[in-house]
Amino acid sequence: MPTPTDYIRRHIRTVPDWPSPGVQFRDITPLLSNPRVFRVLIDQFVHRYFDAHPTAIAGLDARGFIIGSVLAYELGVGFIPIRKKGKLPFTTVEESYELEYGSATVEMHTDAVKPGDRVVLIDDLIATGGTLMAGAKLLERLGAEVIEGAVIVDLPELGGSAKVRASGLPLFTLVEFDGH
Repeated sequence: MPTPTDYIRRHIRTVPDWPSPGVQFRDITPLLSNPRVFRVLIDQFVHRYFDAHPTAIAGLDARGFIIGSVLAYELGVGFIPIRKKGKLPFTTVEESYELEYGSATVEMHTDAVKPGDRVVLIDDLIATGGTLMAGAKLLERLGAEVIEGAVIVDLPELGGSAKVRASGLPLFTLVEFDGH
């Protein structure tokens, strides 16, 4: 009987040379389309955070929305979307971060959290760590405590997970893959 982590790993599709030559894209959509695998995936996060008593789950645009909203529902807490710049309709706070070639910005509503909120920040994958770190900074700027960052897939060779941990943010990852 495989462990839940091995079971999840087997259902992540690798798409070679996408979005550019040499990249091995780790596609989580097979995890979502299979109801049994999706349940096993969500249960890993539910079991991890049930006793941590977060007050909210924050999900990073866009795949973090899928996992984060279901996790929030299962834990009986609210969900906070952290979106790409220009997608939220209300007053926002923003944080920019560096990409391999250029930069990007994420935003969150200014009333999404309040001081003292305990938030789990979730995404599908960590590569360079920029998006996760930017999301954590947004939450902390508004007074929330980010109790942990969480992702399904870690690409440790790209250095993001080490960078996030070095910043002091605890990080939970389910599976690792070598390469880009």
